[in-house]
Amino acid sequence: MSAAGFRGGAAAQLPRSRMLGRPLRVAPPAATSAGGGGPSSASIRAVSAPLKKDASEVKRSKVEIIKEKSNFLRYPLNEELVSEAPNINDSAVQLIKFHGSYQQTDRDVRGQKNYSFMLRTKNPCGKVPNQLYLAMDTLADEFGIGTLRLTTRQTFQLHGVLKKNLKTVISTVIKNMGSSLGACGDLNRNVLAPAAPYVRKDILFAQETAENIAALLTPQSGAYYDLWVDGEKIMSAEEPPEVTKARNDNTYGTNFPDSPEPIYGTQYLPRKFKIAVTVAGDNSVDILTNDIGVVVVSDSQGEPVGFNIYVGGGMGRTHRVETTFPRLADPLGYVPKEDILCAIKAIVVTQRENGRRDDRRYSRMKYLIDRWGIDKFRAEVEKYYGKKFEDFRPLPEWQFNSYLGWQEQGDGKLFYGVHVDNGRVGGQAKKTLREIIEKYNLDASITPNQNLVLCGIDQAWKDPITAALAQSGLLEPKDVDPLNLTAMACPALPLCPLAQTEAERGILPILKRIRAVFDKVGIKDHESVVVRITGCPNGCARPYMAEVGFVGDGPNSYQIWLGGTPNQSTLAESFMNKVKLQDIEKVLEPLFSYWNSARQEGESFGSFTHRMGFDKLKVVVNAAAV
Repeated sequence: MSAAGFRGGAAAQLPRSRMLGRPLRVAPPAATSAGGGGPSSASIRAVSAPLKKDASEVKRSKVEIIKEKSNFLRYPLNEELVSEAPNINDSAVQLIKFHGSYQQTDRDVRGQKNYSFMLRTKNPCGKVPNQLYLAMDTLADEFGIGTLRLTTRQTFQLHGVLKKNLKTVISTVIKNMGSSLGACGDLNRNVLAPAAPYVRKDILFAQETAENIAALLTPQSGAYYDLWVDGEKIMSAEEPPEVTKARNDNTYGTNFPDSPEPIYGTQYLPRKFKIAVTVAGDNSVDILTNDIGVVVVSDSQGEPVGFNIYVGGGMGRTHRVETTFPRLADPLGYVPKEDILCAIKAIVVTQRENGRRDDRRYSRMKYLIDRWGIDKFRAEVEKYYGKKFEDFRPLPEWQFNSYLGWQEQGDGKLFYGVHVDNGRVGGQAKKTLREIIEKYNLDASITPNQNLVLCGIDQAWKDPITAALAQSGLLEPKDVDPLNLTAMACPALPLCPLAQTEAERGILPILKRIRAVFDKVGIKDHESVVVRITGCPNGCARPYMAEVGFVGDGPNSYQIWLGGTPNQSTLAESFMNKVKLQDIEKVLEPLFSYWNSARQEGESFGSFTHRMGFDKLKVVVNAAAV
């Protein structure tokens, strides 16, 4: 199947969802000048319109009804949290996601339900103030399982929290410059941006924009603070006026004017929503996998002037349901920098009003765009934006930046990117990181590749920090196998309820086996491929962008996906199903041997698989099995 085959197929025939909340009828814009020039000044207005009732409108998923009855994410979670039971009921399970937590059980324990909760923080750009890092480290020891998990969306996950300790844990996060509000649930999740603390105009502007988008789309009802800090107003930085203005602006009928949630209403979004911001050429954020990808465009003097916007990316799918698929984002258009918040809001509202709410498998915005096509989607967004999108500005080729090792910030200080296998911070490494961050009063940031950046380091601290990290097992990148440097895995078993097999606990042995195959077929030590592993098809570690992706499809069994590229700009394709863990060499050895003997100079494994085609590659694998 071609890569395009994962973008549509039978999904194109799925019925269009109906709008929820206050329906809008948008008057057509006045005529605009031809061509792809500047934005239109046409007046576009939206007015209330009665919603026709039919059978398809009545049908809604159970989660939609739970949200509607929740009093903006309060009920019945507020009652369930104070019960004596170690768990919460199904409705509360859905609501607590919006507050940043998932109910889990330890699947290694048979015959009983050992309930606990995973807490996920929300850290726009991956930024972690010194105070918050130290608080999270302490919480992991006192209320978690003694480890911190760095995620693929630049956040922390804290596993193993008991229900009785949730309020203590979340209130501690809030009081230490953190939040978990909107880290999960049917709304905008953590906004990604380059994690490097470069003192560069475009990087700083990308990070500022990511923080503003995160603020714009944060729930406003107050339920989060009511539940976790008894309604206390915690001191925080004042919201930028442009964020408040964009949220309250209802010129084009985007808002619920009398609602505690002016953008989200009672129903919030149909499904999770993911946004990333980056600068031209920097694909440290897997930009094309997001619902919205925002790229800073600078002029010839390096001044940021606007943004290219991509829409419709997403990784999740369901095994053996061909109408679900991973998808790369499409170019939507360009906006000047002063319009970015209004443009983002218009896209979110288009998904809010048109995304499917009857079947959650098809609720992500990628399916709306796949059904409509990008031109219809753009036209609908423009009604809420009030302008025409300008033509995309040219961009350089994407590059993956890990930000590992020692680098200059640009202000006389250094930063150090620490490679953390699987993002799991524990043991002596955890202790040493805390000591360094505490001793030198460092801030940190989390990368989308599950690593940690230590920021603002004086030159004189470089050697003692390097030595301390190495003694704890956190080696410099030059001393780590290149396979490990780009590999990612989701947590999967034992705590994730969706996992079908191992991911985090299995990836390091798999990487060693791949390196052994490399040695056997003559691939050199410095060479590598991008390997990503997930325990289920939801794709949290973005395996569909890997050169070799392992997607759990049963106990000790994986789908193998091939064809992503090192710069994460190409979608992989499903190569083989139901490959048992013990048999992966039977598939990979002939493929890597063929790549080593037939590749062009500098050709990555992913590009090689595309050039050769899967039919040829399957012949190679089958011939080796004879």
